[in-house]
Amino acid sequence: MTYILLHHSGCSTSRKGLALLEENGVEPEIRKYMNASEALSVDELKDIAKKMGASSPRAFLRDKNAADVGIDDATSDEAIFVAMAANPKIIQRPIGIVGKKAVLGRPIEDLLKLV
Repeated sequence: MTYILLHHSGCSTSRKGLALLEENGVEPEIRKYMNASEALSVDELKDIAKKMGASSPRAFLRDKNAADVGIDDATSDEAIFVAMAANPKIIQRPIGIVGKKAVLGRPIEDLLKLV
């Protein structure tokens, strides 16, 4: 099965996660979701949450950027998914996806759970 890595090359944790995978013999398919041409849709984000076993997008919301786009404790999950699709900087990274499973690479060693 293909290992997909949602990756942002401007993020040191994401770069370290990619390096860890490569050191362990995993050559993931890289999805640079911050690029407009590879942006994630609301449906894709909902699917990622489901694959993580999460009931909310808050499981992979980048809290330190959430307030910048108006997300607070009262914001609905649907509004967060919409905000993530429009503002990918509020998505935590890296995220590994293999088949019907996904993990947030925080810590990066969690990415190896899918290998």
